[in-house]
Amino acid sequence: MELCSDRVVATLDMSQNKSKDEEPFNSDGDYESLPPHVSVTTHMTAGAVAGILEHTVMYPVDSVKTRMQSLQPDPNAQYKSVYEALKRIIRTEGIFRPLRGLNITMIGAGPAHALYFACYERMKRSLSDIIQSGGNSHLANGVAGSVATVLHDAVMNPAEVIKQRMQMYNSPYRGLWDCIRTVTYTEGVGAFYRSYSTQLTMNIPFQAVHFITYELMQEQLNPHRHYHPGSHILSGAAAGAVSAAITTPLDVCKTLLNTQENIALSSMNVSGHLTGMANAFRTVYQLGGLSAFFKGVQARVIYQMPSTAIAWSVYEFFKYFLTKQQLPQEHEAGPRPL
Repeated sequence: MELCSDRVVATLDMSQNKSKDEEPFNSDGDYESLPPHVSVTTHMTAGAVAGILEHTVMYPVDSVKTRMQSLQPDPNAQYKSVYEALKRIIRTEGIFRPLRGLNITMIGAGPAHALYFACYERMKRSLSDIIQSGGNSHLANGVAGSVATVLHDAVMNPAEVIKQRMQMYNSPYRGLWDCIRTVTYTEGVGAFYRSYSTQLTMNIPFQAVHFITYELMQEQLNPHRHYHPGSHILSGAAAGAVSAAITTPLDVCKTLLNTQENIALSSMNVSGHLTGMANAFRTVYQLGGLSAFFKGVQARVIYQMPSTAIAWSVYEFFKYFLTKQQLPQEHEAGPRPL
């Protein structure tokens, strides 16, 4: 009932202001359509908050996923389920062990997601105008998500390398700065981007499927594109689950390139450091066959579903909230002189 009354008020406002503005803005229904006066800062702020929360709330499950993707794990780090893994890690290594590497993740997630959402929203609008005259275009959503991923991963890839090395069982690093110094000294700065091509190969289809699924779900659950938290949560969870399951094989390869798992590489007589997606695929297959490409799929889906739901619901809320804050200020300022 509240939504209905809001729509009536919004409709009245639009009819009253139509002569003043050729493109009236319905703050309940059209915030999704990104009117020109919504600044890039709005999207970047909303994206940064959403990204940090996405990565932090479910971080312990991400730690378990990294360990479960180990190709030749230590006998003390072999887990049957996410719950059993978390319980054993806390019991044997301490209550804060599943949070190791969270600091670098937060440092990277803010700017990475700010760029990611700002780029996605602007590109989606521009491409939709070209492809479908302003209507929702699934092609535009997929292309915008893919391009946004290139920027996101350029910022996030070094943080991913450090995070996953600190998450591994018996990690040799004392902390964040020790990990950065050691990797830079022993492997060079290039080590932080060794998995970048694999990360992009994984994340471009991941984000394309993710955004297309999210927009498809929104068309069914929220066709008028009002701010509706329940639909954002359900759409985000579905998008995260589908994309995570499909791209798990690439994630396993990325984890191997990031961690340079010593036991696994030694058993394959790999000298130096493993590089390249093709070599990673070959190594994973030789060590575990086809099933190895789906190691940690359960943890990955469990992590991505709530994480993506949180990211979208927080992002949509902040976009809605910040946009509503902007509108009164712009009305008070009045029209700009020509």
